[in-house]
Amino acid sequence: MMAVSARAQVISLYKLLLKESSKFPSYNYRTYAMRRVRDAFRANKNIEDPKTVERLMLEGQQSLALIQRQSCCCYRETINERN
Repeated sequence: MMAVSARAQVISLYKLLLKESSKFPSYNYRTYAMRRVRDAFRANKNIEDPKTVERLMLEGQQSLALIQRQSCCCYRETINERN
């Protein structure tokens, strides 16, 4: 069984990924990103090896940074198109 602190970190990362994914202004990008996050976490929910969990957490954090950059850029492009 996964350590309590690791489980809390995974849940926190999951919530952050969903929150950031919901910031995409485009419906298609938003739903795609949220679906990918949910699918990835479901696919890996039974992983218990600490090394694998650590690797997946790192990948998730990199994905979070990517989503944050992309949603910010998409938001700016949407604002520029409206002006």
